[in-house]
Amino acid sequence: MHNTSPTSLSESPEDPFSVIRSASAVLDGRGRVVAWSDQATALLGHRADEVLGRTVREVLIDPGDEAVIAEASAACVRDDGWFGLLPVRDREGNRVYVGFRARRVRRLDSTVEWLLVGSLAEYITQWEIDRAVLDGFFSRSPVGVAVLGPDLRILRVNRAIARFGGLPAEAYRGLRTADFLLGLDTDLVEERLRRVLETGRPMIFAEQPCRLLRDPRKELFVSVSAFRMQDPSGRVLGVTEIVEDVTDRHRARRRLALLSEAGARIGSTLDVARTAHELAEAAVPELADALSVDLLEPVTRGEEPAPDATDPVLRMAVRSIRPEAQQVMYPVGHLFSFPEDTGPARCLAERRPILQPTLQEGNSGWFSADSARAERALTMGVHSLMVVPLAARGVILGLVCLWRSQRPEPFEEDDLTLAEEFASRAAVCIDNARRYTQQHNAAEALQRSLLPSEVPEHPAVETAHRYLPAHVSAGVGGDWFDVIPLSGVRVALVVGDVVGHGMHASATMGRLRAAVRTLAFLDLAPDEVLARLDDLVDQLATEQLQTDGNTPQIVGATCLYAIYDPVSRHCAIARAGHPPPTVLGPDGRVRPIDVPAGPPLGLGGLPFEMTELELDEGSLIALYSDGLLLADHRDVDEGLALLRSALAGPYPSLKHTCKAVEDAMLPDRPADDVTLLLGRTRVLAAEKVASWELPAEPTAAGRARTLVRDRLTEWGLEEFAFTTELIVSELVTNAYRYAGGPVLLRLIRDRHLICEVSDSSSTSPHLRQAHNNDEGGRGLFLVAQLSERWGTRYGRNRKTIWAEQPLPAHQTEAGA
Repeated sequence: MHNTSPTSLSESPEDPFSVIRSASAVLDGRGRVVAWSDQATALLGHRADEVLGRTVREVLIDPGDEAVIAEASAACVRDDGWFGLLPVRDREGNRVYVGFRARRVRRLDSTVEWLLVGSLAEYITQWEIDRAVLDGFFSRSPVGVAVLGPDLRILRVNRAIARFGGLPAEAYRGLRTADFLLGLDTDLVEERLRRVLETGRPMIFAEQPCRLLRDPRKELFVSVSAFRMQDPSGRVLGVTEIVEDVTDRHRARRRLALLSEAGARIGSTLDVARTAHELAEAAVPELADALSVDLLEPVTRGEEPAPDATDPVLRMAVRSIRPEAQQVMYPVGHLFSFPEDTGPARCLAERRPILQPTLQEGNSGWFSADSARAERALTMGVHSLMVVPLAARGVILGLVCLWRSQRPEPFEEDDLTLAEEFASRAAVCIDNARRYTQQHNAAEALQRSLLPSEVPEHPAVETAHRYLPAHVSAGVGGDWFDVIPLSGVRVALVVGDVVGHGMHASATMGRLRAAVRTLAFLDLAPDEVLARLDDLVDQLATEQLQTDGNTPQIVGATCLYAIYDPVSRHCAIARAGHPPPTVLGPDGRVRPIDVPAGPPLGLGGLPFEMTELELDEGSLIALYSDGLLLADHRDVDEGLALLRSALAGPYPSLKHTCKAVEDAMLPDRPADDVTLLLGRTRVLAAEKVASWELPAEPTAAGRARTLVRDRLTEWGLEEFAFTTELIVSELVTNAYRYAGGPVLLRLIRDRHLICEVSDSSSTSPHLRQAHNNDEGGRGLFLVAQLSERWGTRYGRNRKTIWAEQPLPAHQTEAGA
């Protein structure tokens, strides 16, 4: 049943022909006014009693407008009505343009009259413009317009909506959004429209994804605005929805955002593997559902790849929104080559991106190359593939494979362009990382070549060491250490650190280490070694400044130099701005050694002080760089406390002690180089050393020969007696002749047979070529010929000349 109750409608105040706004009059067949409304009086000023019964010609028409009025009247009679603008005369005689609607009215007695409804021309013009705009929205606007009732059923759509939905405009009437959009998109649209209906607040440019039922694989993006419709009385009539397809704009904006994010994310480090992972994280899931990054194998080592890109590739990164993708994709670290006639193989060979929008058996060699893997991929829903080369500076570094399985739409040319942008940015970063890796590897190789790879066993100390280069981002540093054999079975322990990082620091470190070894062989005291090293650093800096102002300058270095004598247990130490050593005694107590700091090397002009002490047998002396103490953002005091705790042990060996210190103090890769050198002191057995003090008299040489011969017989080294007697005789004779005081003779038996003669003279002996008629000058020459090595060292008020003879292995073992 139809509702028979009346429905009240309200007129719009903007309608110029509404009852409350328009003027009205009735004319008879001869043009006389037979009815005149109050609104007509308000419009033109003529009262009803002034116009009723009179013709419009004599009351309202200016003589000059009669022709126009006649033409309109003829058209009205001909068409039974007319609509348009005409000039009329108001009560003051002014010409006023009025818009008229005229309609023929036939009375019951067949009398014909004309009903005129009018309003000012300016109101009519504005109303017509508004109607034209409304008409344009529905007939010509490229922006979609849909009018929906309170129940959200469509009342009317314009042509743009009709094209968007793929149905004729009239077919939409009575439909709901769910009849042509997918469910999730429908729910979002209707939720927002209901909010507009309930609150009256308009919705402005709300973007959302949109998929049509007729093409669900294609993702669209629309911008939706909506406002509530009401009549003048406030009754809600529905909602008008304005829809614009902004898919291209949305994708362009998303591409820019992804590129911006990729630019900020990719290349945060100079690490090839990390850069590959950053590329994968930037592209999945925004661009692809799965991605793999493969680099030519030489690139991962920092080397230049082959020009024809024939090297195998190493899988560097894998990322997918689905964990089961690992069943299809090779894992990280897998080395392989792509089969011929596959997209990746063609990408490398042709150096161009490959787009396969639709993957299916028969359209790619990828399936024939690995049918089992291909079948699993298709089962997972993989349907679209892009392969993009990683190329920088004209060199192919690898490639990126991108897949889609979850997102239904295939890859398009725009996606390929975006992937190329990603790959281009990543390739530059990877190439920078490759070049840095190449330089870093070269610097590390240089550094390793300058450091002792293995420290030979020494009778004075048992040693172990740990060297950890800094994190790749910091570059190689200038730390070094050394264990240097000295005369008299003594040993020098050295740790140093050149300020700065990089190849220059490593090269400088090598020069300083070589200089320290040279100075050590001069048998200088630790403070004297550092003083001469200080002069060298200052000289190197001056030379660099004069020859090349662009080379990084040496700004300083630190060094600690210690000499330990296993015969006397005497240890002498000096340091130049370096952390002091720490000693763990045989009793398990850890104590620092108070060694004056001294200035860093290179300042020049400042003295170095030396500390002397005795170390018990089995003492552990630890030398280290500041990188060990300051790691993990600790201060020096915290680092020293932690080191002492870690050294306390006990541990089965020095290597285990090094490892324990590393585990306790270096949880992560250090930011600076770390050097640790441990030495456990030994003491030479008393039976291996013999010493005598000889008076300064002519019989000293003979007495020395007798003492040496007897001791060598006791040691079972009779075959060395003659040679050793000659060496000792010459050295004692020189001491008696030039020193003028008591002479100390000492024999040391270890791997070598060592003869030492000490006196109070400061005169430096030297070899010279004696002439035939010279009575002297042949003693040191004879010593040099009979011994493997010889030399001179200086102590406090004492000079020692020493000579070494190698002992056979069986003699060494017999005396052990």
